[in-house]
Amino acid sequence: MNSDFRMPTQADVARLAGVSTATVSRVLNNRGVITPDVRKRVLDSINTLNYIPHAGARALAMQRTGTLGAIIPSLNNAIFAEGIHAFEHTAQQLGYTLILSVSQQDPEREQALVTKMIERGVDGLLLVGNHHDDTVFDRLERAGVRHVCTWAYDEQSRAPNVGFDNATAMHAVVDHLVVHGHRKIAMLAGITEFNDRAADRIKGAQHRLNSHGLSLPDRQVFQVPYSIRESRQALWSAIDSDISALICGNDVIAFGALLEAQKTGLRVPDDLSITGFDDLSLSAEMSPALTTVQVGAASMGDTAARRLVAAVEGKLAVVSAKLDTTLVVRETTGPCTVFNRH
Repeated sequence: MNSDFRMPTQADVARLAGVSTATVSRVLNNRGVITPDVRKRVLDSINTLNYIPHAGARALAMQRTGTLGAIIPSLNNAIFAEGIHAFEHTAQQLGYTLILSVSQQDPEREQALVTKMIERGVDGLLLVGNHHDDTVFDRLERAGVRHVCTWAYDEQSRAPNVGFDNATAMHAVVDHLVVHGHRKIAMLAGITEFNDRAADRIKGAQHRLNSHGLSLPDRQVFQVPYSIRESRQALWSAIDSDISALICGNDVIAFGALLEAQKTGLRVPDDLSITGFDDLSLSAEMSPALTTVQVGAASMGDTAARRLVAAVEGKLAVVSAKLDTTLVVRETTGPCTVFNRH
């Protein structure tokens, strides 16, 4: 290795371009008035020298680090991957880099990760859901880090939300099943501990059925992990209730229920209608294709990134956004043929 090797500096770029270091700084930070000719000379010099700006110095100059953080519950759920992909893509377009961490649904781990994100100097942070320890919000607020909670929308939330109302999203599912004559319904829900989205979906289904003069008692709600294997096993508990329709807390749970129903010889939807939630890409490819709730994860990720960056750069509060959900009716639901309609 050549012991004389050194990294090029901003002064080297300035000398090669024939400008001052202040001009190089203005080009790098996209500030001030720079003529096209000067900008081109500076950029050409940067490329020639393979100059890489010092992140710390640039952060001090701009009073931000150009990074966004995201803490998600799991990497096993494809819907998070879709939303975070869009979040990262938009952040990158806006000049920001993403730091991603996984909490594993552990509140203490999440608190530690939030502290790490603050120590890393993230300008903004994405969280999933509104159920977080007060310590999380206390630390973010004290540090002045803009943050937004996604995959949920609650006007009473302590933090800004970019997401959808999980309870209201279940109304279209219930209405669809009731119109098709289903009266005996069970639910395979996600685990509600530390998961307000799963809890709200249960509440939404129960309240909507009540509005139709029907019920979804707690004994017919079975909480399972977001796992095909676990949901296959749980189906047996649900069908013991002598039901004609099964509401699933997400598409992964629905996939397991559908596969196990087919294995047992149940015809879907003739013997059992099944619904999901999320509209994963695989849902349309299943046979039969899954009726599910489309949540627009990509749009949510994009909107969250734009709202965070706008708040960071404008030194303002993050503006919440309530997104719509849509019931996508496919082949796993149909008229109730198992019981009389009345």
